[in-house]
Amino acid sequence: MKKIAILLTCHNRKEKTINCLKSLHQALESSDHKIKFDIYLVDDGSTDGTSEQVSLHFPEINLIKGSGELFWAGGMRLAWKTALTKDPHYDSFLLLNDDVMLMENFLIELLSTHEYCLEHYNRPGIYVSSTRDLINSKISYGGTLIKHKGIKLKSVRINPGDVPLPCSMANANILMVTMDVVKAIGILDPTYTHQFADYDYSLTAAKKGIPVLVCPGVGGKCMNDHEKSWLSADTSLKDRISYLYSPLGLAYKEQIYYLKKNFKYQLPYYFIMLWLKTLFPFIWDEFKKNPGQTTI
Repeated sequence: MKKIAILLTCHNRKEKTINCLKSLHQALESSDHKIKFDIYLVDDGSTDGTSEQVSLHFPEINLIKGSGELFWAGGMRLAWKTALTKDPHYDSFLLLNDDVMLMENFLIELLSTHEYCLEHYNRPGIYVSSTRDLINSKISYGGTLIKHKGIKLKSVRINPGDVPLPCSMANANILMVTMDVVKAIGILDPTYTHQFADYDYSLTAAKKGIPVLVCPGVGGKCMNDHEKSWLSADTSLKDRISYLYSPLGLAYKEQIYYLKKNFKYQLPYYFIMLWLKTLFPFIWDEFKKNPGQTTI
């Protein structure tokens, strides 16, 4: 690889964004200097001075102003489109969440996984680097393996090994996508506003026979900030309906689209669950022990 575009989006979390960029620059300084890196950051309407701090500390970054209504998927698409417009000859695109504190060697593992992929799969692919939770040290984001497809899906988060491991779906907290993949399937699906876009993208790639691999080791530290995926029974039905359709809630229309596209046989089960969570949340209030954002 000769040129890599690094893509991020942010909104009103200045301290996390700046800390992420600092850790990124430390990693870039210790990386292969034969590779050229360009950073594209979408500031989606921040009012906390994020843009000013980025311009002050990292003037080389391509800073793009968003409308304030792009959310995660929209901001990442804008960063990606901007990079492709500026230079259509990047070898790879590195998608990062701005709340990740990157390990100094994360790029080495990503690039080593690329070489492994070429050697063992005879084609470039998508490579996800796992993150570890700051509190419990468990893997917070990375690759997920679907173990069973019945009326509902059974899946497990992959613990990174000593060699790259194949996965079914990948988070884009630290995700490298080679240009060959972009030429084959494009960028993130424009249907998604905030969530599901990264899982959908990796699922789409896998259907095309494109390798999706989990890198060895851990690439960064990142809190799993997904709260419970329902509003409690003590909230009004109006608020619960709003949450059902909100892009920061259950994103109903987009989740139905995601399921139809990727898990049509499991759609009935998850359709019922979405409405049960909305109409009868006391079931989850009473019995759900480990809340987490629904991703599939």
